[in-house]
Amino acid sequence: MNHFEVFGLTPTLELDVKALEQRLRELSLEYHPDRFVQADAHTRLIALERTTALNDAFKVLKDPVRRAFYVLKLRGIDLDNEASAAQAKMPLEFLEEVIERRERLEALKKTRDVAKARAMADEIERDKGAALERAKAALAKDDLAGAAHQLGRVRYFTRFVEEVESLEEETLS
Repeated sequence: MNHFEVFGLTPTLELDVKALEQRLRELSLEYHPDRFVQADAHTRLIALERTTALNDAFKVLKDPVRRAFYVLKLRGIDLDNEASAAQAKMPLEFLEEVIERRERLEALKKTRDVAKARAMADEIERDKGAALERAKAALAKDDLAGAAHQLGRVRYFTRFVEEVESLEEETLS
């Protein structure tokens, strides 16, 4: 059973997260292991497995980026798998841009210039959003290679922003 099926949904990129949260509450009440304390071991195990599957599915589906990666995986390309990730091979000019941005970030880390690093992260967040929208459009057209390429970009952008957030946390400590 895939994450969408756990919630009784068909795989889609566009989800009403509020409705998903409501469905999570409903299903959590229905499957919560505490409701099966008096049941036999097999029934308790099933309740626990359903609750775990429900929580795992929610974590993926509530996040638009994770959801897009998951939809791509359901369509046969798992970017966490090395062979599939090769399908998202990034063009040289993009990789050069990533290297240049990383060098700038490293310089900002050395000087602890959090404000400039945050400004870079904000710019990267915009690029990430644009790449995610292009990935969604590609998936809508069943252009799996195009979606994989754009989601590969999203992954690079996400890692960059995480580095800036780590710098911010270190600076606050």
